[in-house]
Amino acid sequence: MRTFLAAISMLSILPLGRFRPTETELQRSQNLFPVAGLLFGGILCCAAWAIEWIGIPCLPAAMLLALLPEMLTKGFHLDGLADTADGFLSGRSRERKLEIMRDSRIGSMGVAAIFALLGMKFALFASIPAAALPVAAGIMMLSGRCGIVLYNAMSRYARPDGLGAIWFRRRPVAGIVLALLLPGALAWWFFGVAPGVALGAALLLFAFLWSRITKSVIGGATGDTIGCCEELCELITLVWAVAL
Repeated sequence: MRTFLAAISMLSILPLGRFRPTETELQRSQNLFPVAGLLFGGILCCAAWAIEWIGIPCLPAAMLLALLPEMLTKGFHLDGLADTADGFLSGRSRERKLEIMRDSRIGSMGVAAIFALLGMKFALFASIPAAALPVAAGIMMLSGRCGIVLYNAMSRYARPDGLGAIWFRRRPVAGIVLALLLPGALAWWFFGVAPGVALGAALLLFAFLWSRITKSVIGGATGDTIGCCEELCELITLVWAVAL
């Protein structure tokens, strides 16, 4: 339970009272990121169902669903996306890119990345039929957290120090198994075998490609590229849902 609470504390701003995880619990928490993703997916699924029940029109509903996940995380995955865009698109050396990504200020490429991501999420949510919206929103939240585990398992840490380094000392075997099985299984349960296999394969392929890209550009993963991976896995899941 403490490991699960550590996973929640790392991935959200849900109040946990006086709970303070140890370094060992934080290291092990990655094994339960997919389970935390199920919890967050249930929260957004209920929110989507409530939005539908209240009768909020399609476009405001889509905007709410695009923003609610960022409220759950206080936007730190979104911040990772912005910092990654600033660094990767700067055209500088590897060392300079890492410095730019560590800077707390957001540049023009970061702002453009945030705008593009939220705009695409809004458009995709608006394109999903209302009856399928709660399930799609829930699977999206799960997929983002599973994508983190798959990406970390295929990567090495690019910096000599940092909080994220603890996740790369040992491969999260249980987390990898859950990340490979849960999104596809949930999609299979609601939509059928082929869509389930397609989603699982898409997340695995993206995690592999993103690990190769980040290794080529900055030598591996950082906290920012992990957050960026989470956001892009959510986007891929919404594209998959619209394709259905």
